[in-house]
Amino acid sequence: MAYTAWVLEVVLSTGLDPVQAYISELAAEDQPLGGLFRATDLVAGLCLLAAAGTALATGRAGASRRNRWALAGWAALALFGAATAADSRLPLSCTPTSDEMCAARETAGLVPATHTAHAVTSSLAMAGALTALVSLTVAARRYRWWPPVRRFGPWLLGAELLATGWSLASIAAFQAGRGTWALGAGQRLQVLLVALWLGLLALGVARSVRPARPATPNAPERPEGSATPDEEADGRERPAEPVRERRPA
Repeated sequence: MAYTAWVLEVVLSTGLDPVQAYISELAAEDQPLGGLFRATDLVAGLCLLAAAGTALATGRAGASRRNRWALAGWAALALFGAATAADSRLPLSCTPTSDEMCAARETAGLVPATHTAHAVTSSLAMAGALTALVSLTVAARRYRWWPPVRRFGPWLLGAELLATGWSLASIAAFQAGRGTWALGAGQRLQVLLVALWLGLLALGVARSVRPARPATPNAPERPEGSATPDEEADGRERPAEPVRERRPA
């Protein structure tokens, strides 16, 4: 939810064109609502870092040495969170897509060093997000974990790669002085798809990672695709034991 706070621009007057402006320009220092968007980015980054760090530290949700896809995915998610938190502390000083003077100063290298640092942290954040999306989606399908990710993850991954290509092409065109190519729309689609995938991952993990309960005669069956902690450590699901019918004496 924190990572999608930028949708508030639909109801709030930001003065920026969502089709053309960088999404990070919402958090620029010269924007009236910049503090709000910097705060939500910080919360999103810290939450992601805490979740991924917990998975790596405890070995839950498949984050073990046996499951290298999952291990790589959670590590990439930790990078995503750390870079997003750092990104919120290194905002742009102005809005280059809507302010010609800002764009001219940026081209001439007269803007604060935070512009360059912001570009680095933003790139690291998206690289971490893409790596996590690929790795954890592969893990979900390979080990039959997290049904929501297993079912919809490949579709979101394909759409995310297309949106990333659009964003990179738009940024290159803007930096070359050839217009924005709907840069803002491409970036917002890119971030929205990541947020949707994070929601699917959270749903899948919440359903699958549960404390083991003692078996009872009337215990409900585990939902399809879920796994006990022991099964997660093995990187696979174990077949259910056959049900034996009771016959009257």
